[in-house]
Amino acid sequence: MRRSSRLTEAERKLWDAFPTGRMVTFAPFESGPDCSAGANAPLDGHTWGPERTVRAEVIAKLLLGARETGTGTVPAVRLTGARITGPLEIVGGTVDHELVLHGCYLDDPVLMGGTTTRTIRLTDCRLPGFSGGGMRVAGHLSLSGSYVQGTVRVARAQFETGLWLAGTKVVAAEGDPAFYADAMVVDSVTHMRNADFSGAVRLVGARLNGGFQLDHAKLRNPGEEALVADGLVVEDSMSCTGDFLALGCLRLRGSRINGRFSLRGVVRSPDTTYALHASHIEAREFLIKPAERIDGVVTLAHSTVGTLHDDVATWPDKLRLNGLTYDRLRGHGFARRIEWVSRDPEGFRTQPYEQLADWYMRGGNDALARRTQLAKMRGLRGISGPRTRFWGRLLDATVGYGYRPWLAAVWFGALLVLGTVVFGLNPPRAVKPGESPVFDSFAYTFDLLLPLSTFGQRDQFDPAGWTQGLAYGLIISGWILATALIAGATRVLRPS
Repeated sequence: MRRSSRLTEAERKLWDAFPTGRMVTFAPFESGPDCSAGANAPLDGHTWGPERTVRAEVIAKLLLGARETGTGTVPAVRLTGARITGPLEIVGGTVDHELVLHGCYLDDPVLMGGTTTRTIRLTDCRLPGFSGGGMRVAGHLSLSGSYVQGTVRVARAQFETGLWLAGTKVVAAEGDPAFYADAMVVDSVTHMRNADFSGAVRLVGARLNGGFQLDHAKLRNPGEEALVADGLVVEDSMSCTGDFLALGCLRLRGSRINGRFSLRGVVRSPDTTYALHASHIEAREFLIKPAERIDGVVTLAHSTVGTLHDDVATWPDKLRLNGLTYDRLRGHGFARRIEWVSRDPEGFRTQPYEQLADWYMRGGNDALARRTQLAKMRGLRGISGPRTRFWGRLLDATVGYGYRPWLAAVWFGALLVLGTVVFGLNPPRAVKPGESPVFDSFAYTFDLLLPLSTFGQRDQFDPAGWTQGLAYGLIISGWILATALIAGATRVLRPS
């Protein structure tokens, strides 16, 4: 197609530059020193005159092959500092050329749903939205540094060499998501470093094969879900570090991260069900060391983690760990883990204690494993009936449910001393004065405490007065200690 005489001077420049892919610069554009998201995108483009204005339909026609090109060159649309009027709409088409807009101002959204295209770069631009649901990009899509006043929609889209929203600012209309990418597939890195989203970021069922970078990003959707990524699959790592901020729930339910998940920023969502919803996930490593204590409820219920790196002090008071399994724990506060597994807002759960005790045992720390099992039994007692609670308290006081058998020795020793002193000062009378052996208060008390007489003193002497009550009490105490030892040993030897 020959160049149309109806093209403006600015459009003729683009038309002539297209066959060689030369950049057409209408005004110098340099990124300023402000590194905040979207800060360099022009906001005064609506005032630019016709000398730097290009209709979107001209760009669309060039991308769809309206301009004849020769051989030995790579045609492309490349513009800097232009105002684009009208919607840039290529829906369901096939584009064989690269589109590069830098420092441009777009009056209307970009519409590329279902399109098969090459690399698209809209960097440091201002635009009112991007719609690319189902598009196929043989290259990458970059909105880095741009200011989008609307929603970026790329659900079911596929990107071969990456998705770049580094330093992108997206402000969605109230109630709309800022980034909608359910079932998206990215075969290389998904880069959102320093991005700023006002509205939810949705990645339900997405697959990111080159990692997911959210370092220094800001996700703002207070009172709602800031990140919705149920069923997300990330190959390599997912990183939310630096001054990462989430105002709203981070929802990763059922996600699989075949590498490390890192959270080092700030998460605040006290008015949602969860601040961090990471139940039923799988991760090789799960590092959670936020800059401040997470504000809201956290759940890792029924998740499977290879190595859990954390700092116990940064977990919130309400923490669901029921069903969480891990191979290794790394971080501070190992001795505080018993309190860590007791924060379930729905009440006592046995599995977190058993998992922690198993990890202690595998690490050779038998003492902490016993303390954990003891804490579990005390927790069970709190949800038992009155009779079970009474028996539990007795077992706890005497032998620590079998995990502190030395307590029985302490009780036995204390009662032995008491009986030895009392019966030494108030000896019992002999049953058969002429035949009884010499009285020994120590042996006599020992016999009273044992279920079976050892020294023969118990049958030869009969206490009188108030010491008779003490003797009966020692006999009962001995039976209780013996029963508690047997019950405690059975509880330790039998799997809980």
